[in-house]
Amino acid sequence: MIRAEPHIFAGSPLNRAAHLRRDPAALQELLARSDSKMLPLWQLKVLVTTGTATNLAWQTTDGLTDDPRSNEVIFLGLDGEAARFATGLDGEADPTKTGPHLRGAGTFEEVRGLASRLPANETSIAAQARTLIGWHERHRHCAQCGTPSELSDGGYRRDCPNEACGARHFPRTDPVVIMMVVKDDMALLGRQSFWVPGMFSTLAGFMDPGETIEEAVRREVFEETGVRVGDVMYHSSQPWPFPSSLMIGCIGRAVSEDLKVDTREVEDAAWFTRDQVREGIELIKSGQPEGGTFHLPFPASIAHQLAAWWIDNG
Repeated sequence: MIRAEPHIFAGSPLNRAAHLRRDPAALQELLARSDSKMLPLWQLKVLVTTGTATNLAWQTTDGLTDDPRSNEVIFLGLDGEAARFATGLDGEADPTKTGPHLRGAGTFEEVRGLASRLPANETSIAAQARTLIGWHERHRHCAQCGTPSELSDGGYRRDCPNEACGARHFPRTDPVVIMMVVKDDMALLGRQSFWVPGMFSTLAGFMDPGETIEEAVRREVFEETGVRVGDVMYHSSQPWPFPSSLMIGCIGRAVSEDLKVDTREVEDAAWFTRDQVREGIELIKSGQPEGGTFHLPFPASIAHQLAAWWIDNG
């Protein structure tokens, strides 16, 4: 059942070269090389090219490391022998309009909106950069003693310089179960009140401490809809950098049908036939539906892919 193709935001072409993170001197040498490139982000938006094709707008490292708006540098990995880095830029003004280094270099765009426009292998790099830079922006101080912390390990750790504390902090990834719940020829889908009219999706929720994936699937489905799930099968996973989750996709086989929707968790939930789900998939693939017509989420989401898998294989 495991999906062979990586989802959007997965499948990075970079060698993460974790051994280099522990070697500051090697990273400095790489940063100074002419074939090294930097990916700038501003307000967590990624710099991309403009024109007929959309790609990550890699920049030379020398100008950005000297830019006073540039924050700490994150090591993303190696593209062959060449290093790839990322940095976040401060300031209220768009750096592509204020110069000096990025004037006219491209445009800063939200990673979510780029999912369907970037080449598939570049979405993972954008997600990696956004996740790490967002984490550093939110964790400038030691969570144990409050002392301003320092970047370490190429950007994959922050250290507290307070000798009485010395805590080390690592980027967190929050596990989320997302499940296509099915019974015979029906699928259970739900929706949130802030979604566009007509959109339903697979149920999902954060895992609790001390809980297995299977237990989380059964608990979330029962809490939100009153439906009980028996067998749970893993399908695939997707990094979701908003801000830092791992979506663990599953197929859950329901053993009951009666609904008792908890409207504190979801606005609505309902059973849909296979034909209805197929139509909802085709509708969103053809463009944004109008008038509140039932449809699934956009194809870049794992929810869409779980539903599409069930149509063909479930």
